[in-house]
Formats: sequence, C-alpha cells, structure tokens
Amino acid sequence: MLRGNLATRPFYNERVVQLLLVLAGVIVIALTAFNISRILSLSNQNTGLASRVSSERAEAERLRAEAAAIRRGINQAELKTIVTAAQEANMLIDQRTFSWTEFFNHIEKTLPPDVMLTEVKPSFQEDETIISMAVLGRRAEDVDDFIVKLENTGAFDQVLPKLRDTNEEDLARVLITCVYRGNAERKTEAVSSSAAGATQ
Repeated sequence: MLRGNLATRPFYNERVVQLLLVLAGVIVIALTAFNISRILSLSNQNTGLASRVSSERAEAERLRAEAAAIRRGINQAELKTIVTAAQEANMLIDQRTFSWTEFFNHIEKTLPPDVMLTEVKPSFQEDETIISMAVLGRRAEDVDDFIVKLENTGAFDQVLPKLRDTNEEDLARVLITCVYRGNAERKTEAVSSSAAGATQ
C-alpha cells in the first residue's frame, strides 16, 4: 500500500501572522496620528508667530510715525536758542570755577624780568581750559625761557608759541597758547594730602 502526504503547501501558523500584521498596522496608524498632530501644532505656532510679527511691525510703524510727528512739531529755531543758552550757561559756570588768583600766581613765579604779559584770554572747550597769552620780551630767548618754566609748573600742557614777530620798539612779541590744568593740579594735591593724612 502506498502512503504519502498529498498536501500541496506547508503548514503555517496563520494566527501569529495575522497578529503581527495587526500590530504593524497599529504602529503605522499611531505614527501617522503623531505626525499629523505635530504638523498641526507647528502650523498653529507658525500662524501665531506670523501674527505676532505682523503686530510688532504695525507697532513699530506707529511709533515711527509718532516720532516723525514729534520731530515735525519741534520748533527748530526755539531748539537752537535753547542749545545756545545752555552752552552760554556752561561757559559761565566754567568761568566762575576758573581761579584767576591761582593762574596769576603761576605767571608771577615763572615770568622772567625781561618778559611782560600784555594779554590773557581763557576759553573753555569741553573739560579743558585753553589759555591764549600775548607776551613781549627783550629777546626771543627770554620768551622761550618763560615757556619752559610754564611747562615745568605742571599746571600748563601743550605750551606752544603760535605767532612770533617784533613790534615798533623792536621787542619780541609772541602769542602763546596752552592747556591750563591748574584746577586739576589742585584737586590732585588735595587728594594726595588727604591720603597722606590718612596714612599717618
């Protein structure tokens, strides 16, 4: 008697295969749902940011328009008058703090016998005091000696002869400009004295 397996296909566990397919389908659906939720969330964020940018631009334009209106409303002539008055007030304050006594004490100590001071003109630029002095001397060397002595005091910087000539009496006439540091020097000495007193 002949015996044989007449089955044309091998045996499969169909239930396990179906379970794996269902599980794969669930995973795909879950990933798709997650991606869709992320896309919707990012889209909402993008819409919110675009709305905010638009609002900020509108506010910036409004502020620019207000600033332009304010600038147009300012009377330029009045503004110029106010600025000039403020500059004049600052100059008066600087002049009041300028010590003529201290300045002439330096001049008295440094002026050679054959040199005569004929003109002094202070001007105030920012935090500096600029002094213009006209002097007469019997010899140009006497004026140069005066310049050296001024620099050696420490109260004068950038002492420069700007103009040299002779007058009708054959005297050397020199215009000197310098930066006067007298006030700063006095403050430095006061600070040094205070420090010395504190250490004693």
